[in-house]
Amino acid sequence: MGNVDYSKYSKLSPFELKDNLIELAQSKTDRMMLNAGRGNPNFLATIPRRAFFQLGLFSTTESEFSFSYMPEGLGGFPRPVGLQSRFDNFIMHNRDKPGVVFLGKAISYVRDQLGLDPDAFLLEMVEGILGCNYPVPDRMLRISESIIKEYILREMGVQGMPKEGLDLFAVEGGTAAMAYIFNSLKENKMIAHGDRIAIGTPIFTPYLEIPKLNDYQLEEVLIEADPKLDWQYPESELRKLEDPSIKAFFLVNPSNPPSVKLSDEGLAILADIVKKRPDLIILTDDVYGTFADNFKSLFAVCPDNTILVYSFSKYFGATGWRLGVIALSNNNILDQKLATLSKKDKKELEERYSSLTTDPAKIKFIDRLVADSRNVALNHTAGLSTPQQVQMVLFALFNMMDSQQNYKKAVKSVVRERDAALYRQLGVAVPEDPNSVDYYTLVNLENTSRTLYGDEFADWVMKNKNPTELLFRVADETGVVLLPGSGFGVLHPSARASLANLNEYQYAAIGDSLRRFAEESYQEYLKTKKGKK
Repeated sequence: MGNVDYSKYSKLSPFELKDNLIELAQSKTDRMMLNAGRGNPNFLATIPRRAFFQLGLFSTTESEFSFSYMPEGLGGFPRPVGLQSRFDNFIMHNRDKPGVVFLGKAISYVRDQLGLDPDAFLLEMVEGILGCNYPVPDRMLRISESIIKEYILREMGVQGMPKEGLDLFAVEGGTAAMAYIFNSLKENKMIAHGDRIAIGTPIFTPYLEIPKLNDYQLEEVLIEADPKLDWQYPESELRKLEDPSIKAFFLVNPSNPPSVKLSDEGLAILADIVKKRPDLIILTDDVYGTFADNFKSLFAVCPDNTILVYSFSKYFGATGWRLGVIALSNNNILDQKLATLSKKDKKELEERYSSLTTDPAKIKFIDRLVADSRNVALNHTAGLSTPQQVQMVLFALFNMMDSQQNYKKAVKSVVRERDAALYRQLGVAVPEDPNSVDYYTLVNLENTSRTLYGDEFADWVMKNKNPTELLFRVADETGVVLLPGSGFGVLHPSARASLANLNEYQYAAIGDSLRRFAEESYQEYLKTKKGKK
């Protein structure tokens, strides 16, 4: 490795540092690179994808029927009259295809279990998958929104809220959701330069980076989870949110990278804080909630104060689809804040949205999100593409129709078995925690050193080893790519490994490589110790 100045890498996002590590790990051709740096899963839900493509074939045929007098290759809008009977005939003649069987069951489920109009649902799906109309409504297709509401309420552990009490905005994954929310909070005077916002750490790096941009210039107050409390937030940390100068609290739940959900105690403390701070805005990114046991979102306990972001990317293995939603209750604090703005601010915002309606003051925050996502002037072409919304609906139905939750059990088992394989080969016990999700794991440098070779060795490592250098040496000498925990706001030296994107034997190989690296370091330590005598 030579005399490399590793300090120059300290300001890089871990996702940019990853590219440097990958280049180093690939530099030797006599081994396989093992990239556990990024959380893109290597598992995915196949049945709803089969259903998508089969529905696409049926829908394309419907389009061609409506323009049957025209040359081949030219179709028209699908005809609503008789659509259901033609679809039933399609199902009957294709029962040997798993995706088709699922589509037939989905129609029945939508009708009998969700109480929705099956004819209207089918037409929305057929037109949607063809992408032959702009998204209308632009916020989300009507029946699609109703189905995704049902899915969100179930998976986020929300009890007692009717679907009518919830509004959704379908977006291009969780990353688009974050960008839209930050922008609209600023545009609508909810946050301003110099405002204090709280961030639950460790956290997905962009939450630490975005507030510092010139666009926002926010002062960050860190709410630090404690590894000694199994990565829960101490009450003393959460109580920082009682400070009225803190405008908002941003967190990922379950967390990234510790990969644990908020405990019931933590949820109760936050609910109590919101009673004292009814003006507090909460933004919770719950993408990993579907991997947790008995998950309950902050949205379930503080619905009126919480902006919920959920992405379909990880659970369904759909990072390339870019599917997510922003959820708000009908009685949310953001709309209340809009009503209490100064006359000057209200006038400015009414001018901003004046092209959308004759009464711009009444536009809800979630609809302002939609408009702002297209710089207001292009609001008429806003909205997630309709084929994306169709795939989102099929994913949600696949989950809800699985009464035994076999897919959920399978993906949970996959990541947990990988976790066990890594730690088994590393020679360290797998941390046991009922709140753990195990989508990622943090390999704690100090604790691992202490467990393997004792306190003195651990102290030596902490004094003599640069954590970033260790990541580069691991990549160079073993071909294993891990990300620095510090890039996610982890205070102690650690490495983040995704448990989603490699196979079990490869995680065992990572554990074995890390163990060999620790042994080499221990031998170096012994020589140093011997030299001092």
